[in-house]
Amino acid sequence: MLQDIRDKFTGGIAIAILALIGVPFLFFGINYNFTSQSFAAKVDGSEIEVGLFEQRYRDQLERNPTWAQLPDEYRQQIRQSILESMIRDRLVELYLIKSGYQISNEQVTAAIQQVPDFQVDGVFDKETYYSLLAQNGYEPTRFERAQRSSMREDQLRRAIAATAVVTPADFRRYLNLIAEQRLVSLAMFDPESVAADIEVSDEMITAYYDDNPTLFLTEESVDLEFIEIRRDAVAETIEISEQALLEYYQDSENRYLQDEQRRARHILILSGDDEDAAEATARDLLARIQDGESFEDLAREYSADGGTSAQGGDLGTVTRSQLGGELGSAIFAMQEGDVDGPVETEFGFHVVRLDEILEQGPLPLEQVRGELLSELRDLESEDLFRELERKVSDALFDATDVQDLQAIAAAVGLESQMVSGITRTGGEPIGSNQAAIDAIFDERVLLNGEVSDVVELDANRSAVFKVTQYHEAARQPLDVVREQISTDIRTQEAQSILGANVAKLLSDMDAGAEFAVAAEAAGATVSAPALLSRDNAELDPAVLSQVFMAKKPSQDAPVFGQVASAGGGFTVFNLEAVLPGRPQTIPQADRDAGKMQLAQQAGMSDYLAFVESLYNAADIVISRDALVAQDLLQ
Repeated sequence: MLQDIRDKFTGGIAIAILALIGVPFLFFGINYNFTSQSFAAKVDGSEIEVGLFEQRYRDQLERNPTWAQLPDEYRQQIRQSILESMIRDRLVELYLIKSGYQISNEQVTAAIQQVPDFQVDGVFDKETYYSLLAQNGYEPTRFERAQRSSMREDQLRRAIAATAVVTPADFRRYLNLIAEQRLVSLAMFDPESVAADIEVSDEMITAYYDDNPTLFLTEESVDLEFIEIRRDAVAETIEISEQALLEYYQDSENRYLQDEQRRARHILILSGDDEDAAEATARDLLARIQDGESFEDLAREYSADGGTSAQGGDLGTVTRSQLGGELGSAIFAMQEGDVDGPVETEFGFHVVRLDEILEQGPLPLEQVRGELLSELRDLESEDLFRELERKVSDALFDATDVQDLQAIAAAVGLESQMVSGITRTGGEPIGSNQAAIDAIFDERVLLNGEVSDVVELDANRSAVFKVTQYHEAARQPLDVVREQISTDIRTQEAQSILGANVAKLLSDMDAGAEFAVAAEAAGATVSAPALLSRDNAELDPAVLSQVFMAKKPSQDAPVFGQVASAGGGFTVFNLEAVLPGRPQTIPQADRDAGKMQLAQQAGMSDYLAFVESLYNAADIVISRDALVAQDLLQ
């Protein structure tokens, strides 16, 4: 929940580095104001304050510290994209207000009280709520206002998404597409095949080092001694009796109800080009089954569902939520032993037999034993964990020597640990926890050798820190990075050579050369033609993506293209043929999941198109001064 709200504050819709750098800057219908203004943008008369914009930008830099090292032009693009996102957020907010979307105080309160992070023993705790907000830098009114806004926006998104329609024709095309296969030959250019023959002189290494003064810098870092307080370590010391477990299971059994499940079989007759004939075949099979013929044998002989026919049409055990549409409705309306049909779906006609009904009810104790034991230990360890934190805090307060961490550890029955290489961007065991980083690099801890206060690393870990060694940022000596520079030069030279070889192969292909012959002449390793599917896990994902994005080849003209590989090499592909997919080979569960995903994608596309329509119709004024303002973190 807190992360969701943080993303709402600092991200808007689709803030990511690739999107940021890739946003085009041809904005039609937008007035750029170059005079000094108190606003960053004005949206249909509603101002986005400069301070709010700068706060959003600082939040993004703090969450992505490497962005501060980007060239000026890229940071300007980031600022532009952040402001564009804020404009769209404001447009949605204005629309919600105008359209009367309302979220009551009671709804906001109920949503907040249901967040597990704000609960103690399963009950909302106000002190925990205020404490967590403070630790994450939120005022309660700001947090609750953002929650209300998020809930209203979610109302709008769901309303628009609910109107999305996936037609049977669209779904068939989708299934044909995801099951499509492509016949491809590959020519792979490996940089190691040429790098070994590249000579790198001392002069080249020295020149590279001198020409790149910002490379090979060590980060400012510290070595630490620390005490870590772990909830799981406390929990391991707690013993749960069988009687306590049984009582907890009885109190909690309503949480572990399993839905009604049904086991069924089906025979699928594809509609094809003649629905009447398909329906007649299904009716004939139903009559034969009712006359005593084996359902399983007929399924093996006639069913077009390749995923179940070999098993006599067995669909397995399913719940109502797992099997939607007309087929699910039919199965969950039948009695054990019933045979029904034909049931029409987008694939054709089904004959169905219900074999077994498994009633809903609580799961057996043994099936949930591990989870319940873990919950009980967590519940009982909460007080012990907090008490241990208080003991560490008290020991810090009572210590006669605030620099003696081992004595503090001994006073509370813990051990101190050592770690090195913690930078201003973090490191294990603190991760990127900003509170821990701030505590470690606080002047009294960093320079005076004092022990930090207790810092919460996450909901289950806290720690105190002492800096034992401080390492300033410095450039590494040439002798230390000589091998790295030599490798970098060889890599660059190898990529240049491979680039020329790839260009030659593509030129030869344009001239009509045979792919395998031209690829070998260019120094590539050539694979034999092979059928590839979209879910191929062996091929480089970048290559697979480009292969399936390529247009279909004509009979006499294969399609070819190049892809830069993750390891610095190149792959040239030769697409010879495209084989359409066969939807009936896709398991029913995968087809249902695909249909749901398609509907969700259509709903999100409709929502984004709606937001874009608001944007295109809006009166937007952007302050150029705000966009080009000097970065505050430089």
